[in-house]
Amino acid sequence: MPEPISTPALQVVVLAAGRGTRMRSAHPKVLQPLAGRPLLAHVLDTAAQLQAQRRVVVVGHGAAQVRERFAQADAQFCEQSPQLGTGHAVLQAAPWLDDAAVVLVLYGDVPLVRAATLRPLIDAARAGSLALLTVTLPDPGGYGRIVRDAAGQVLRIVEHKDANEAERTIAEVNTGILAAPAALLKRWVAALRNDNAQGEYYLTDVVAQAIAQGVGVQAFASADPDETLGVNDRAQLAQLERIVQARQAQVLLQAGVTLADPARIDIRGAVTCGQDVFIDVGCVFEGQVELADGVHVGPYAVLRDVRVGRGSVVQPFCHLDGATIGAQAQIGPFARLRPQATLGDGVHIGNFVEVKNASMGQGAKANHLSYVGDAEVGARVNIGAGTIVANYDGANKHRTVIGDDAHTGSNSVLVAPITVGAGATIGAGSTVTRAVPAGKLTVARARAVTLEGWKRPTKNSEGS
Repeated sequence: MPEPISTPALQVVVLAAGRGTRMRSAHPKVLQPLAGRPLLAHVLDTAAQLQAQRRVVVVGHGAAQVRERFAQADAQFCEQSPQLGTGHAVLQAAPWLDDAAVVLVLYGDVPLVRAATLRPLIDAARAGSLALLTVTLPDPGGYGRIVRDAAGQVLRIVEHKDANEAERTIAEVNTGILAAPAALLKRWVAALRNDNAQGEYYLTDVVAQAIAQGVGVQAFASADPDETLGVNDRAQLAQLERIVQARQAQVLLQAGVTLADPARIDIRGAVTCGQDVFIDVGCVFEGQVELADGVHVGPYAVLRDVRVGRGSVVQPFCHLDGATIGAQAQIGPFARLRPQATLGDGVHIGNFVEVKNASMGQGAKANHLSYVGDAEVGARVNIGAGTIVANYDGANKHRTVIGDDAHTGSNSVLVAPITVGAGATIGAGSTVTRAVPAGKLTVARARAVTLEGWKRPTKNSEGS
């Protein structure tokens, strides 16, 4: 039997050496955030979706910052110095490319291109062609034009600054993204010349070489111009941010989530939702967020790395970070849950209450102006308004344990480490420094004293 023909492996080169001067930033352009992650991260994710065997990132300005930020990424880095054009950048990556592979060239500042759009280019390259991604724009100014013959075959790409008047009327433009057999691409970039208006080595000049050598050139048009947009300044970055958010809002809507206004939601990570979830306006989601069936999130809440149980309500203006919330809970408004806050079913956390590294059992309540830190709070405990769990002695954190059905009166202070027994009651205004016995009332406050004859000081008439 004949041996099966192996499919050439895919290797991706990402050009990420640009300075990004118009961003007016101390950081490289490819590290600017889009939907909470660097631009380059989106491009590398696309390469991963395409099952690239190797990802080579060409860095230049801010190379050390890029390497550090992506030190854990499955990618190789090579440096382009000085920056002499896109063709010169690919040439720097050539030693990392296997001749038997096919190469896809992407850009670190073009983060929205979809894997599905790129697959036809890869297939064409595996068949031996040079494949280009193009797009038709109403205003093609500044872009390289796709010049075709009468039969529609690609003849060359001419850069805007080198184009004549007739060529500048062409609306189909080059995106810069291409795929080709690695051995051919390496040979072509090695032969590039810089006799052009910019004095640079254009990657687009490989088209003329391919045609001269009888290699087929195929151009694939993107149906969505948005996915080929690049980032050169803050305005363009903001434009792409809204595109990404609109895409993510659409995914939620299609999954059955109700969004009060799809244009007023920001997802800077991933949100997983059950059925009948409602999200009000102005909410921000970061990291990994899970909302179970029937969860209601009020306006202007911020949720980062949070799990919210079935039927729970997050009221307006809450800030939840690293927390786990059970079913049928009520949170807020104006509540803050910090990392390792774990709330059981039916817990109530009210306005201006903060919970940190603490668990609260089923049905426990802290409805007003309280701080619960480094504590284990039992079921059905009522934390009175203004109660503070004083967990920090200036050097170390200490733990507090509050048994089931205990109640603390308003403005109580529980000085950790301390244990409050089940069913205990602490009188309002108490500062408790030792164990509270179960089922009893404990009061720890100074007796009120009235001083007869005392007069309030008056200001000196000569003073201010």
